[in-house]
Amino acid sequence: VHVEESGGGLVQPGGSLRLSCAVSGFISGRYAIGWFRQAPGKEREGVSCITTYDHSTYYVDDVKGRFTISRDNAKNTVYLQMSSLKPEDTAVYYCVVDVNIADTIVAVVAGTPMAHGTWGQGTQVTVIS
Repeated sequence: VHVEESGGGLVQPGGSLRLSCAVSGFISGRYAIGWFRQAPGKEREGVSCITTYDHSTYYVDDVKGRFTISRDNAKNTVYLQMSSLKPEDTAVYYCVVDVNIADTIVAVVAGTPMAHGTWGQGTQVTVIS
């Protein structure tokens, strides 16, 4: 399985960006695809995830109402639409594919570490005036 993020960039506060996570290679069964981020000097934290079997979505409190995760099955791509961006959203954003669905959900919602999964290389998001 290969995971590749794209769509990062430089944006002003209040602006929007859409990140893409393209998943390729053989993967079967149920799994979750999540977005995590890591700011300089901080621990990696969960942002959002979506399950493949029922498309349930989960968000960390800080991004609720501002970020939306979605999936295009035909393209095997997950998107993270980010709006009303703040300087504190500045981070490298990573996408992860994990068959441990419950672990992924808990990592996003409760901030527990992700012990498994296939990760992408990340894409930089910078929010600055």
